[in-house]
Amino acid sequence: MTALKQAIKEKARQLGFVLAGVTSCEPPAHYNIFENWLAQDKHGSMQYLAEERSRIRRADPKEILPECKSILVLAIPYSPFIIPHSSFQIASYALGDDYHDIIPPRLKQIVEFIEEQVGHPIPNRYYTDTGPILERELAQRAGLGWIGKNSMLINPQAGSTFFLAEILLGIELEPDDAFPTDHCGTCTRCLTACPTQCILPNRTIDARRCISYLTIELKDEIPEDLRPQMGDWIFGCDICQQVCPWNRFSLPADSAFETKIPLPVLTSDLTLSSVEFNQRFKKSPIKRTKRRGYLRNLSVAIGNKGDEKDIPLLEQAAQDDEPLVKSHARWAIKKFK
Repeated sequence: MTALKQAIKEKARQLGFVLAGVTSCEPPAHYNIFENWLAQDKHGSMQYLAEERSRIRRADPKEILPECKSILVLAIPYSPFIIPHSSFQIASYALGDDYHDIIPPRLKQIVEFIEEQVGHPIPNRYYTDTGPILERELAQRAGLGWIGKNSMLINPQAGSTFFLAEILLGIELEPDDAFPTDHCGTCTRCLTACPTQCILPNRTIDARRCISYLTIELKDEIPEDLRPQMGDWIFGCDICQQVCPWNRFSLPADSAFETKIPLPVLTSDLTLSSVEFNQRFKKSPIKRTKRRGYLRNLSVAIGNKGDEKDIPLLEQAAQDDEPLVKSHARWAIKKFK
């Protein structure tokens, strides 16, 4: 199967995956860390992570695919950050097309290639950020990198600016060696730089304080004490990656993830209608926030920037039909008084 594994990795490279490794279907050795994280409510409002079915499957890949014998773990690069790209900041991964739309068809192509090579259908499941698996632990086990202090998977030749994807396979492939070492050393730049101090000592994140969570996953009011610390981020956050010295090795983005959305983001976005928002971000991950989340985030960022010329726009947003937009715009106005 060694020749087959090499052929699979070559096919993955042709499809834009810059890293590829194989691991077994053994249960994750550090699943207890995830359970402890849940027990401490560090997942915030992401209740889907705590559902019993999700936890059972996350604890053992064979609960997802009983025939599983191998897991192929892949990485594909998105735009590395160099300088802030506008007056309001968006996480680099969200500047291009939505990876949920781009990556799964490529994973399907890999499965079809494997089936062609072996001459028969094989049981499989594939995911990119959507499946109940501990993908960073699997990636470390497959030799793709180590889990850094900021909880990101880091590769010494590619940094951490890439998406992970996994294919559970019902065929036996020889596992690669786990990534053997941790190269964070004594560096604590990510912990020091995090505005909300959400990075925990055990390489996990208190999602309730993470700017990415606050601007994307959280659907309700952003806690007022955290709003000033969000700065000018309106979708996601790259700070812990921007300061990581390993990201000087970030690779160029796959063409699908090069910047596609109109930049710079302007304060006039506060006047976007639902139709205009949906048209503008139709292919972007930003559509996940919906209009109300995007304008909520933008209101906070405008308040934090403190430019008085933006007050009329905030006053208009403070009359919005959407309560979430209205309340955050009113908070921003108060910042000027």
